[in-house]
Amino acid sequence: MCLLHGQGEVCVCDLVEAMQAPQSTVSRHLAQLRQCGLVVARRQGTWMHYRVNPNLPAWAQQTLASLVSPACDALSLTLPVSACCEN
Repeated sequence: MCLLHGQGEVCVCDLVEAMQAPQSTVSRHLAQLRQCGLVVARRQGTWMHYRVNPNLPAWAQQTLASLVSPACDALSLTLPVSACCEN
């Protein structure tokens, strides 16, 4: 959520690289976030691109921002420069 919140739309391949986790694990977690309505996805070729759901209610967006920002600062996660696809 840190990377999605901070970067906007992100390709799953870039998330895999940034998190140093198997693609299947990252995709499984993203599927859960999609089921909950926290993220939305679009397909571009063979890759899925995810972003925070822009239709979240204002209170949910504010809560997410207040939780994610401190966590992101603590984790210091960064995205690689396009590991696999065009953003």
